[in-house]
Amino acid sequence: MASRHQIPIIVATQTNRNLAAIKALTFIMFMIFAMTTDSVGVIIPEIIKQFRLSLTAASAFQYSTMGGIAIAGFFLGFMADRFGRKMTIVLGLSLFAVDAYLFVVGNSFAFFVGLLAVSGVSIGIFKTGALALIGDISRSTTEHTSIMNAVEGFFGVGSIIGPALLAKLLLSGVKWQWLYVIAGSMCVLLVLLALVVRYPATVRTGEKPTSFARSLSMTKDPYALGFSLGEALYVATECAIYVWMPTLLTGHTRFVAAYSISIFFLLRAGGRFVGAWTLGRFSWTAALALLSAAILACFVGAMVGGTGAAVYLLPLSGLFMSVIYPTINSKGISCFPKSEHGSVSGVLLFFTCVSAAVGPLAMGAVSDAFGGARYGFILATLFAGLLFTLCLLNWIFDPAKQRLQLLDETQYEHSGAAV
Repeated sequence: MASRHQIPIIVATQTNRNLAAIKALTFIMFMIFAMTTDSVGVIIPEIIKQFRLSLTAASAFQYSTMGGIAIAGFFLGFMADRFGRKMTIVLGLSLFAVDAYLFVVGNSFAFFVGLLAVSGVSIGIFKTGALALIGDISRSTTEHTSIMNAVEGFFGVGSIIGPALLAKLLLSGVKWQWLYVIAGSMCVLLVLLALVVRYPATVRTGEKPTSFARSLSMTKDPYALGFSLGEALYVATECAIYVWMPTLLTGHTRFVAAYSISIFFLLRAGGRFVGAWTLGRFSWTAALALLSAAILACFVGAMVGGTGAAVYLLPLSGLFMSVIYPTINSKGISCFPKSEHGSVSGVLLFFTCVSAAVGPLAMGAVSDAFGGARYGFILATLFAGLLFTLCLLNWIFDPAKQRLQLLDETQYEHSGAAV
């Protein structure tokens, strides 16, 4: 029989193991999500040939998914606060798995676009649940940013695995749709594991249950809007790389061109894992300003130097992009009480995905209008310039400093108990 001294040790060990399991599930969840969404740049050339599409039409494979995520984030983000993180995550993963298996049933462009929209909705549901969960397991806003970078690091790993696996399937004569079947099967396993893991209790404020009305009211909050704008500009810049870079470099003979997407994702993932450590020790405002300046330099250099420079500079930008999105996302969420992390995650996700849909669509339209993918990247360079300007102003004025300090003192004294 355990002694009084042994019982706290046993409980602490079980709690630590449970926390590790929750983190592992969250990491893998983001990895699977990225395996499909960040493979779109490899899929687009295939569907252009398969269905004889213009660049503008082919961009539907990007904006249909992102549109679904945006809708779910904005209209259903409150579910994680009202019904709990676990239920929301299980529901989203289950819907994603069912939708993924349907990719091998049909064979029309409209059918696939519809499935991508549904997959976007499912991603929006489980991602808002996961983002809210990160707040529950964090002990400070600094730790929140560190965990967010680690999570997005695994997203980066999925971004490497997905395109590489898809390339292997295509070389073997297997249709690209089977990538979704593989991802769906992995989601089934995640659902089974999530059902048996004890999730931490969500911090409640005693107020009325969060609803869509609260999510709507957040669009008037200056912090939600400011961080949403930062995410939108970043995502428009990043999507230019993984959606249209393969098209820009089509026909390029250099060895690195064939692996440009993989190099970009590898640098982005590696940078996020390093960022999980560095951002706990250095000013996040200064880091974002300096990194966004480096991104702008890469895009300007690529446009001035042509494809000969772009083949090196555009993949290199992944290293500088690595910590920007998870850091902006973390600070934006941390500006609100934990009981509202699902709702604010949904609002941020909405603006992120609208940008991820509209940005590549605008680039495709500009490219079609002027006769080449280069012109779309000139537009992307403008996005990078606006991102740098915003990050520079944030470094100079640091408008969220007091809000983050207040929430750090009142919301992060301890983590919730497992339930």
